[in-house]
Amino acid sequence: MHILVTGGAGYIGSHTIIELLQAGHTVEVVDNLSNSNAEVMRRIEELSGKKVPLHVFDLKDKVKTRGIFKASVFDGVIHFAGLKAVGESTQKPLTYYRTNLDSTLTLLETMQEFNVKQLVFSSSATVYGSSTIPYNEFLSTGQGITNPYGQTKYIIEQILKDTAKADGTNCFTVLRYFNPIGAHASGRIGEDPSGVPNNLMPYITQVASGKRKRLSIFGNDYNTIDGTGVRDYIHVVDLAKGHLAALENSQQGWSAYNLGSGKGTSVLELIHAFEQATGIPIPYEFAPRRAGDLPEYYADASKALNELHWKTEKTIEEACADSWRWQSQNPNGYRETTQP
Repeated sequence: MHILVTGGAGYIGSHTIIELLQAGHTVEVVDNLSNSNAEVMRRIEELSGKKVPLHVFDLKDKVKTRGIFKASVFDGVIHFAGLKAVGESTQKPLTYYRTNLDSTLTLLETMQEFNVKQLVFSSSATVYGSSTIPYNEFLSTGQGITNPYGQTKYIIEQILKDTAKADGTNCFTVLRYFNPIGAHASGRIGEDPSGVPNNLMPYITQVASGKRKRLSIFGNDYNTIDGTGVRDYIHVVDLAKGHLAALENSQQGWSAYNLGSGKGTSVLELIHAFEQATGIPIPYEFAPRRAGDLPEYYADASKALNELHWKTEKTIEEACADSWRWQSQNPNGYRETTQP
């Protein structure tokens, strides 16, 4: 299949492209590079030995979006493009609603115009709000969502559901991620946050490298195994393979799947796993809880196993080792400068 990957220069998109190419699919990418680097595309081509065209523009641009659909025939789309920082979304809600919703609407209108029926959408476990754990796909969504980022994911899911209902030949698959960590085993592609990391693992690796003095753990008085927050961490390569499985096992209509390990890991457990995998101690301090953080959540991923024939294969320790390999080989991420 010939697949358009929006936001393909990002963390999850880049790893997914590797899996698509290895499975024999061909790929084109749209990315405005607002939170990514074109260097990742060169490294994808280095790892795969295959050319991947990159179109640099904002997906909200209807003229340019129509232009690539006119120039190429796509069998399907994997839609990653959008803003994704939970904290930032509470400070810039209008930016998040405008960017994430407009880009999706433009994409869907263009797909409809050019009769492209298959879409895999990058959603999030945040759509569940604070429902009973483990989260499964039968739980209600949209209640208790604590930030605009999560609201945009929920609204887009509803847009996809209504669009699929209006045209039963659409094949729309929603993937609800839990917490991606890790990097490609080569150390050539990985998570490259701008400024202060929003996610735990790149913060840990930056402490390990000496870039930051210590890790702040927000809250140590939760009702969990050790008082720290518990999340479902999934190796990014397993997550990428989930997109391939969704693409190759798509069904008509609208479907949603959790992509997670099904196991909760606390912040302290993740730190200890990293220390075990790398031999590097991670200094940390406890800080007050952050508003909106849930004590614990993890996935029930049995639906993905039963219908997509997908499950996680890599361990937390492998994810830690791969994250450290990426960080140690690329202390400045994809930026060419050697200055700290």
